[in-house]
Amino acid sequence: MNNFIKQADLIKDEIVNYRRIIHSNPEVGAKLPKTKAFVINTLKSFGYNPKEICESGIIATIQGNKPGKTFLLRADMDALPMNEATECDFKSTNGCMHSCGHDMHTAMLLGAAKLLKQNQNQIEGTVKLVFQPDEEGFTGAKNMLKAGVLENPKVDAAMAMHVHSGTPSNVVLYGLGTSIAGCIRFRIVVKGTGCHGALPETGVDPINIASHIYLSLQEIISREISPTKPAVLTIGKFAGGDAPNIIPEEVVMEGTIRSLDKELGEFIFNRMSEIVTSTAQMFRGQAQLIELSSVPPLTNDTNLANELGNYVKDLVGEKSVVSFEGGGMGSEDFASYSYEVPSVYFMLGAGTEQENPLYGLPMHNNKVVFNEDIMVTGAAMHAYCAIEWLKNNK
Repeated sequence: MNNFIKQADLIKDEIVNYRRIIHSNPEVGAKLPKTKAFVINTLKSFGYNPKEICESGIIATIQGNKPGKTFLLRADMDALPMNEATECDFKSTNGCMHSCGHDMHTAMLLGAAKLLKQNQNQIEGTVKLVFQPDEEGFTGAKNMLKAGVLENPKVDAAMAMHVHSGTPSNVVLYGLGTSIAGCIRFRIVVKGTGCHGALPETGVDPINIASHIYLSLQEIISREISPTKPAVLTIGKFAGGDAPNIIPEEVVMEGTIRSLDKELGEFIFNRMSEIVTSTAQMFRGQAQLIELSSVPPLTNDTNLANELGNYVKDLVGEKSVVSFEGGGMGSEDFASYSYEVPSVYFMLGAGTEQENPLYGLPMHNNKVVFNEDIMVTGAAMHAYCAIEWLKNNK
């Protein structure tokens, strides 16, 4: 067994405890006062001097005796606005839930922080630990980059990881090149003229306009984009009207565009804007497309990915590390780091239904349960990859 796995196993109870404290107190978005305070106090207890560089964005650095480059390790800390429906003893009860595993990510990086202190004499250069808010809202990474997370000291390479429900425990996946889709979140506001349902000719029906817009937008994917280029346009919110016999003033739709190509995502958004505006005009109304937030596709640096992948094999064995080409259509705001510095994003298997009937549900499900045992692997991965990369890239 690799020495880092052994060391991580010795602090497993502490890592699990960190996770459960964070899990019981989930916070959503860019302001995470309880989570932030817990992370800062835990880092201080290890001997770090953490700094908040933007709202709820925390960094801490550790240097060895020998000079060298700087390697960044990042964890996200925010939860989702949903009621938890698991039977865990430590389930949250505040209407929010860590259903995407960010509590695991934060706990694993805190575990790695302790391992790095224990192995400080092996660090040749600097490891920068980053705890980030609002990954789910796509503002966290951008705000931290704006606040200078890659400076003082200048970062040379970066790594993040995400627990992956439905993948066998401790199996590690990573993509070569672009492996996670970019996402544009949008809102469409359709304005008409309200009137009584018995007299539709006296108004302008925004539900009718919105319906035509909805159907027309599907043609972008089916008729304007090559079938060999992955792209998804989803509208998940369609809201308008309060009474069955009244035509309302306004309809609001919200959704996402996802693609593995940044330019393609922008093309879809621009075509949507033309369709939204002209369709509304055609039916005597007005409509506007608004971008709410966005994140580019995530691109792993292939050389760095393979190098770090080899270090991970030292921890979990050759057969438990899988690289792949192409990507899924989920999104992740660590992508913003990958445009500034060579980066790698790992996925760490968090259990299947075959292992335990509670495991294997998709992320963002209100009953999802992750295997806490994998946090030993995650903490060891962070610490070991940082130390080995700095040693071999002077």
